[in-house]
Amino acid sequence: MITHELLDAPRIRHGFFTREGGVSEGWFASLNCGFGSGDDAGRVAANRARAAERLAVAANRLVTCYQIHSADAVVVKTPWRREAAPRADGMVTTVPGLALGVLAADCAPVLLADAEAGVIGACHAGWRGALTGIVDGTVEEMKRQGARLERIAAVVGPCIGKRSYEVGPEFPAPFLAAEPADADLFMPAPRPDHFLFDLAGYVLRRLRRLPIGAAAATGGDTAAEVPRFFSYRRACLRGERDYGRLISAIALIP
Repeated sequence: MITHELLDAPRIRHGFFTREGGVSEGWFASLNCGFGSGDDAGRVAANRARAAERLAVAANRLVTCYQIHSADAVVVKTPWRREAAPRADGMVTTVPGLALGVLAADCAPVLLADAEAGVIGACHAGWRGALTGIVDGTVEEMKRQGARLERIAAVVGPCIGKRSYEVGPEFPAPFLAAEPADADLFMPAPRPDHFLFDLAGYVLRRLRRLPIGAAAATGGDTAAEVPRFFSYRRACLRGERDYGRLISAIALIP
């Protein structure tokens, strides 16, 4: 489990979990927390229970959404059944004893907190959700629940690294149309007319433009670091039929 000092506070627990320390096997070894994978559901539940325990919450109070690469964030008051999970990519709560979890396997997980107000958030930022505003939407919902912009701290967790994230010639256009200054987040790839994209850098920049009080990234390249992380892109390049999901979560402690 990876933590960051920006989110260290007496009432807050958080963690960007690696793939290590679980019960799953094969492609899913070992802390696969995604029910959407082809892994045994009992093993996924056991892995999520282990993550919840590290956050000092009950297993049934670790919640995740049905993620759809959107800019939508929801307020969480009570835990939901898995089949009733809302379709969204961000969550916010003020309820102690609830853990907000996001799943990823190359996309960027973001955990946020205004520790003084007792407002926490979590969001899943793939390139599409990041571009359309999932970070902004999550922060805006935190403000509606009592957070103040200048007190919010956010950390971007491990995601696909710039040198692993090759994109096609059409990819930069919508980013540069929105903000020409983001051209420095793209560098030429070895293949002609392709680029390497800095996803973590882009998400950090979106956070800092709001601007919130503090933002940082843990580092880590999910595609390149096989023993530590699951990766959708790595699985595709290797011709593997499935892949595990990493969980990142934050909780308010009573």
